[in-house]
Amino acid sequence: MTALRALLVSESRVLLRDRTTFFFTFAFPLIFVLIFGFVMGGFGNVSRSTMGLFVSSDADRPTLDETLDAAASMALEEYSSLEEMQEAVTDRRIDFALHWDGASLRFLYDANRVQENFAFAQVAAGLSSDFNLRRQGAASAVSVEPIPVGEIASAGWFQLVLPGILAFGILSSGLFAVSGHLTAMKERKVLDRLIVTPMPPLALLVAIAAVRLAVAYVSTLITLFVGMGVFGLRYDVDWIRFAVLVACATVGTMGIGTIIALVVRRPSSASNVANALAIVMMFLAGIYFPVEFMPSFLRAISAGLPLTHLANAMRYATGVMDMAEAEFWAITAAFVGIAALLFPILARYVVRPLRQ
Repeated sequence: MTALRALLVSESRVLLRDRTTFFFTFAFPLIFVLIFGFVMGGFGNVSRSTMGLFVSSDADRPTLDETLDAAASMALEEYSSLEEMQEAVTDRRIDFALHWDGASLRFLYDANRVQENFAFAQVAAGLSSDFNLRRQGAASAVSVEPIPVGEIASAGWFQLVLPGILAFGILSSGLFAVSGHLTAMKERKVLDRLIVTPMPPLALLVAIAAVRLAVAYVSTLITLFVGMGVFGLRYDVDWIRFAVLVACATVGTMGIGTIIALVVRRPSSASNVANALAIVMMFLAGIYFPVEFMPSFLRAISAGLPLTHLANAMRYATGVMDMAEAEFWAITAAFVGIAALLFPILARYVVRPLRQ
């Protein structure tokens, strides 16, 4: 116990002194949350948009007003001339615009707003359909009511992204704990000096895992509460599932880092490999971009990535995604299995003196 206590203190000091690791563990997830939250937090939400309006004919103006009132989810700004409204669209003071000349509805878009224009086009189609029906004195034959399947109502885009960022932080922490930290210890001959002491290799691994686990809990909680506090996100977190998932995923990703440490010996190269692997998984696992947008062969690759399942399990634990209970526990058990399989290899082939 004395040796383990000393190793825990030593590992904690090493982490606190390692500014790079400290930055990527604590600051990097927060930076991603703040960047994506402020820049793309309203992605796909047209209710925050502003539509310009210019009416050059009073023909059917009451009907047009009824249509706009019925669809009052966006801010409306009326202009006195078409040229002034076009300039407002070009300068992005408004998001898109509507011109009624007594014969037709004309919608104006900024061609450079590729992502938002799809949503604006859907709004335009709905307004046009409702306006035409009202002019004919008719009403919609059927009503459309979206009904979410499952127990959890639909969540916003950024509400799904934040748990994915938590999962990515856990993955990075586990990968770099072995691939970067242990290989650096080997290159600096620190392992050689430790191994000649009575210290068993398992004690070192337990110390590293314990420190990384504490870091993972602190980092994920800080990132989660910052996202909730700054952007007003709401999560129904199951803290038992959350705690179990963070623990199992941390040791599991450390096991995955063992493979990198076995293949790559130089710490700088091992860190680069781990970073490249994490970035590739981040883009393919649906952390920031939905997997549904990808072609079928990339979706098949995504289904085989540990980060994909870790992100989905984290979304389930935070209450924004439906998942079978058996599937959640199967994912956590899989990470434990990875650790149980690879940690003995780590103790035998990585935690040993560097032979010349």
